[in-house]
Amino acid sequence: MLFWIVAAVLTLCACLAVLLPAMRVRGRAVADADHDLEVYQDQLGELERDAARGVIDAVEAEQARAEIGRRIIKLAAERKQDGSAGSGRLGRIVATIAVLAVPVASWGIYAAIGSPNLPAQPLQARLEKNPADSSMQELVARAEGHLAANPEDGRGWEVLAPIYFRMGRYNDAVVAYRNAMRLQGVTAAREIGLGEAIAANAGGMITTEAQAAFERALEIEPDNAKARFLLATGFAQEGRTKEAEGMLRTMLDGLAADSPWRGAVGQALAQLGVEADPARPGPSADDMEAAALMSDNDRAQMIENMVAGLDQRLRDNPQDAEGWRRLVQSYVVLGRMEDAGDALKRGVEALGDEGEAAGDLVAFAAERGVVLEGQVEQ
Repeated sequence: MLFWIVAAVLTLCACLAVLLPAMRVRGRAVADADHDLEVYQDQLGELERDAARGVIDAVEAEQARAEIGRRIIKLAAERKQDGSAGSGRLGRIVATIAVLAVPVASWGIYAAIGSPNLPAQPLQARLEKNPADSSMQELVARAEGHLAANPEDGRGWEVLAPIYFRMGRYNDAVVAYRNAMRLQGVTAAREIGLGEAIAANAGGMITTEAQAAFERALEIEPDNAKARFLLATGFAQEGRTKEAEGMLRTMLDGLAADSPWRGAVGQALAQLGVEADPARPGPSADDMEAAALMSDNDRAQMIENMVAGLDQRLRDNPQDAEGWRRLVQSYVVLGRMEDAGDALKRGVEALGDEGEAAGDLVAFAAERGVVLEGQVEQ
């Protein structure tokens, strides 16, 4: 009820703010006309006194009377045209109806299609309802309220950190992971979560700070597959292909035969443009299917970052013939044939159209179905 009272008062004030100035304009015009008439009447009286004293002669007095008379007649005509009672009253009625029609129509439409009887839902009441009936945003708001009152609750920060990450609130996830480690202690899982949040906040780039988090995780758990994988991704982004390849191969050797990471590592090596050693256990069809257990975002980010890192390194160092073959191979594996063709074209231009290295690159690409523009595939 209080809301409707306030709304009605505000609506009334808005209407008066429009109507009162319009009425004042008319009142001011009438007052100005009355003042002018009094001035002319005073002038006539002064003229008659001057004529009686002989200050002005009869001809000048007559001319002055005629001029003042014309002004009085003109003023009377203007008042009759602009200030007639009928037109003034009609104008005020039209203006009042027009102004009041807006809120009346708005209230009527809302009453017909709105929800005026919907009960209020204050934030505190929503936060206090059964968690099973709450949305994710309400649950997060509840947790944030709890942590605002209990900032030393390390368990609360640890629970909230991955939720922030899934919601895309990466900076908040970084803060939450740091608080969790400050209050709960450092673990490999928390360091990995922190590194992922830092990388996501940087647009998917494994920054120096994120790499440091993964390295600390490996110091705690040297065999942690996720930390090794993400650290290798960072090396690939920097163009440190050999280091990334070495870390991935070492990781592959230490993985169990049924590990879902085997398929992911095999894909990562393919994106680097190299093949796993045939003597070593490579990823099978089952391994590739098991790799689907990884987060789609993690896998896609890893692949795209590795290829982007290799592409950027070749732009900076275009004389690397082996690098161009790896880049073409990576785009073919991804199914990005147009990008593979573009990489082939750039590689040939960088290595020299007539050179042996360029010819080897063209032959390598042709075996994978990639040809230069204007070249007919054999």
